[in-house]
Amino acid sequence: MEADKITQLYFSDVNEPVRYDRRKFLKQLGKGIIVIFSLSELSLLQGWSQNNTQEKQIDFNAFLRVNEDGTVDCFTGKIEMGQGIITSLAQVLAEELEVGINDVKMIMGDTDLCPYDAGTWGSLTTRFADPVIRAAAAEAREILMDIASKKLNVPIENLVAKNGVIYVKDDSSKKITYAQLTRGQKIVQSLTKKPEIKKAKDFKLIGKSIISTDAVAKVTGKAQYTGDIKLPEMVYANIVRSSVFGSKKISVDSSGLKEFKGIELIDDGDLVAVVHSDPEVSYKASKKVKVIWDEPKLNVDSESIFNYLETNITSSSVFENSGDLEQGRTNSAKIIEAKYLDGYKAHAAMETHSATCHFQENKLIMWASTQTPFGTRAELAKTFNMPEEDVIVKQIFVGGGFGGKIYNQQAVEAAKISKKCGKPVQLVWSRREEFMYDMFRPAAIINTKAGVDSYGKLNLWEFDIYCAGTRGTKLFYNVPHNRTRMFNKNDVHPFGTGAWRAPGNNTTTFARESHIDVMAHSVGIDALQFRLNNLKDDNMRATLELAAKTFNWDKPKKEGHGYGIALGEDAGTCVALIAEVFVNKKTGEVKPIRIVCGQDMGQVVNPHGAILQTEGGITMGLGYALYEDIEFTGRTIKSWGFSSYKFTQFSNTPPIECVFIDKMDSKPQGGGEPAIICVGGAIANAVFDACGARVNRLPVTPKRILEALKI
Repeated sequence: MEADKITQLYFSDVNEPVRYDRRKFLKQLGKGIIVIFSLSELSLLQGWSQNNTQEKQIDFNAFLRVNEDGTVDCFTGKIEMGQGIITSLAQVLAEELEVGINDVKMIMGDTDLCPYDAGTWGSLTTRFADPVIRAAAAEAREILMDIASKKLNVPIENLVAKNGVIYVKDDSSKKITYAQLTRGQKIVQSLTKKPEIKKAKDFKLIGKSIISTDAVAKVTGKAQYTGDIKLPEMVYANIVRSSVFGSKKISVDSSGLKEFKGIELIDDGDLVAVVHSDPEVSYKASKKVKVIWDEPKLNVDSESIFNYLETNITSSSVFENSGDLEQGRTNSAKIIEAKYLDGYKAHAAMETHSATCHFQENKLIMWASTQTPFGTRAELAKTFNMPEEDVIVKQIFVGGGFGGKIYNQQAVEAAKISKKCGKPVQLVWSRREEFMYDMFRPAAIINTKAGVDSYGKLNLWEFDIYCAGTRGTKLFYNVPHNRTRMFNKNDVHPFGTGAWRAPGNNTTTFARESHIDVMAHSVGIDALQFRLNNLKDDNMRATLELAAKTFNWDKPKKEGHGYGIALGEDAGTCVALIAEVFVNKKTGEVKPIRIVCGQDMGQVVNPHGAILQTEGGITMGLGYALYEDIEFTGRTIKSWGFSSYKFTQFSNTPPIECVFIDKMDSKPQGGGEPAIICVGGAIANAVFDACGARVNRLPVTPKRILEALKI
């Protein structure tokens, strides 16, 4: 797909980018060769008069600059939160521009320096930014080659670029560096066409495993996160919270603060906080503030939530359907219905939501752990009725997001506190606050009905989704009579819910792939063969075959061991995950033994990075599959932290093998989220294979296994 078509899809559900004055933009830039480019058809770059008499407005999302010293800056609104794009984007730029990767500096997510970007989410960066950055780098290379041709008085076809130097092909002594070409120059050009980019056979960097360029800084502690920012006269804030979500303040008793020196109380609507120059004093003082809250009631808990959701959500919309459901029922030798359940999940990122900020004259300067710097800027500007250009969100590393840091409550709170006390403020949520105000992955129900004929061919598929969404649910199985419906309702959950790594796709893939296994077992066909018999997608078929071959599916199993398969599609990537587990039938304990993950993600830019993302996604996936569950009563959370919210540990993480379909000449697809979607289904199916317990609710806990064995 052409880059402009890809980006049309990317921006189909986001606001049009902020418009920039080109003259103002150019004044910010130093000398060099600058190529401006857009990720969106909404952002067509407009002309610029050479005499600067006509001021034009343009929209753009990124640009690169070849500096006078030959180094290259790439400015993008995307952010680095551990997914590795600080390396892979530099890698594709260096490939096309013919420079070393260490000569590329990524400037990311700084709203004062970088053009607008909607946010870093959805495994969109590699899919959509990568091809355009490659094209812009190729455009810059062509500009440099053209200038070199004139400087060296040699036809451009007789020149070759390598490591930031342009040589005459037949006489390498005749050369000129990028630094020499850019010195004293200021050339600005828009990416208006698709330049010729390299084929896989010519790659030097793309497809090569490169350790993350930020790895040394992170392991040595030099990397800067929000909590590392220290400002003169900065104070530390602690907010007084209710234990009940959605509470409203009635009254405040701050008499307990008399025993502390230098403490300041912030009382702004429902925001009650204390600030002090010493974070320990601030924390202790916050415990002395007594607030009476109006606490909303809700008669629901971790067990009754599913009935509550199904009862309160009655409207639906059809996502996909074909054929005739009644005909599908008639043609089926067996019809099996099942209900699959999934509870709330926390993002549980290592870094909690944090913000450091100060008001400087008429500007608000903010460092925030956010996936959406420009969205944060807009929210802050609206909150304080400020022009957006007066709110600056600075570049910073983010210590894990997984969708949870799309939302920026902590940035607004920190700014309000800073405004009230007139000092720089740092606000770092406690783990308890994180679990209260994290936008959980929503609890969900999937009602499934499937029919199969006597030959093992699927005829009927009815898939009703409550609260999980339809991402990844388009059928890649050949089912002539099918319908997928989505049931949803605003404000139905007792807590805030939102995006969680491959939103909804974890739940729906668990339900679909569990039920596919149920159907295979009902007709006595091997789970692998049943899928191969019913797949209509050739890419998924090839991915499954690669995973099965790597796993050695036909290898005999040991006593108490089971194999499980799950297939899924996310962010343009096909995933086939096969897991082996051991189940102790007496205790119900599950021990993951090994996992193989096959993926068709198109061009794999950095195999090392792709493997890390796959391993990370699977490790996180083992958490939602086996351990993670938010427990609550009404609007009160019982899972307050890592002592009560169990997730995957090193001791129960098995060997993980990652294999990729070889498609280096195709477009890259998503790599940050796809692998996680199949873990729940593969584990549940492996548990059934090991002991005969069909668990229809995540996580697959020992208690639920033992209960299933009694049925």
